[in-house]
Amino acid sequence: MRDAGGRFEGDESQLVLMGRIVGAFGLQGWLKIKAFTEEPRGLGEFPRWLVGARGDWREMPLEDFEVHSKGPVAKLAGCDDREGADGLRGRDVAVTRAELGEPDDGTMYWVDLVGLEVVDEGGIILGTVEALFETGETSVMVVRESAAGAERMIPFVAQYVKSVDREARRITVEWKADYDA
Repeated sequence: MRDAGGRFEGDESQLVLMGRIVGAFGLQGWLKIKAFTEEPRGLGEFPRWLVGARGDWREMPLEDFEVHSKGPVAKLAGCDDREGADGLRGRDVAVTRAELGEPDDGTMYWVDLVGLEVVDEGGIILGTVEALFETGETSVMVVRESAAGAERMIPFVAQYVKSVDREARRITVEWKADYDA
């Protein structure tokens, strides 16, 4: 999955975006991280990070990790000074889906929802989950119809999402095809 130079050569659809490098922290190669995880401290549990952007990911071992009052900071192998840290600014941080393990009971990873078919309670196919995003307190599914390409935004809350069957790759919602997106 990784070449001799540490470049990731696997299936990018199996990468889970965990954060973004927003700048240097100090003079010795530490990085300020914007975490995309519910608990930023969890980033420190992964011994290797994939750092990069679409089509250009490089594996970098995590040497140290701390959460400060203004957010997480990390020290990656091979990043030894402020110039090196500045060179990584704007790069994403990811891990493979396999490294996440199984979610706790009653929870799920967004990456596991992408690609699932979405149907209303009558069985009418509304589309496929293309992405999810946060709007403050609510997660929203971006559901795209395959035929017409229409896009729906469906809040991922119990009021609308009635069931998620990962084995059947289907999400059942209380939502009608003619609702405004």
